[in-house]
Amino acid sequence: MRRIILAGGSGFVGQALAPVLLAKGYHVVVLGRRASHRRNGVDYLQWDGKTLGDWASALEGAEAVVNLAGKNINCRHTSENRREIIRSRVDSVRVLGEALANCATPAAIFVQASGVGYYGDTGDKVVNETGRAGDDFPAEVCGQWEGVFDALDLPATRKAVLRLGVVLGRDGGALPLLEKLTRWFLGGAVGNGRQFISWIHVADLIQMFLSAVERPELAGVFNATAPAAVTNREFMRELRRALHRPWSPPVPSPFVRAGAWLMGTEGDLALLSSRCAPRRFLEHGFQFQFPTLRDAFANLYK
Repeated sequence: MRRIILAGGSGFVGQALAPVLLAKGYHVVVLGRRASHRRNGVDYLQWDGKTLGDWASALEGAEAVVNLAGKNINCRHTSENRREIIRSRVDSVRVLGEALANCATPAAIFVQASGVGYYGDTGDKVVNETGRAGDDFPAEVCGQWEGVFDALDLPATRKAVLRLGVVLGRDGGALPLLEKLTRWFLGGAVGNGRQFISWIHVADLIQMFLSAVERPELAGVFNATAPAAVTNREFMRELRRALHRPWSPPVPSPFVRAGAWLMGTEGDLALLSSRCAPRRFLEHGFQFQFPTLRDAFANLYK
């Protein structure tokens, strides 16, 4: 049976990807922090994300490795958290590369998650995969992440990077909190509301990962976003519409930062503008199930 390794696969995206892979006949192995066990047809192996161990033998002869590992960036960006955000990503890439290099039969494809934060604050400029790296902290994270991945010497393994936008799903990511605030009649625009959000329905993202695994012509960097980013004002308007809530007043930037700190996250994440286009996926004929935000919310809140 074809085996796929999901490093960091216990999170939101991994838990959405695993059952789809199982349905397609793959043997799914998740590398995570908990003790090794088997659940719902998935084998879970324990690793620490930075050192070689018994888990590495699972990579021998695997069809693919998909790396989703890394500390959630949705936290307070203290100096300690910043170091751990970067370290957890860089270490996981490095040790997976080491494990693959030791394989007699290495995986045919290594798919690495990154983020559209790579481009920094784009303002209202549309950027595709040729865009330059930004100069803020999210850009630094993605730059170091991708730099280590790019440096891996794996001649027998195709490599692909997916720069994820804001992933929309009911089971994780940013949407559950935004839904809760909107249901509490606090669903106004954030700041001036003109900053762009590059988003993607989780079902379309899963198909992007599948395409990267199964289509040998897909290599290099891909923006994993819907075809058109929307402003924060438009995003919150569509969410209020989907949840049948009235207009709500905007939240000034200082209140956004203060509220985010109280909730244990970083307000600037909601104030940066990210206007990215999935040019390379479109060039390869990728078909979106949910190309518009209204389509996405209609599906998620049907």
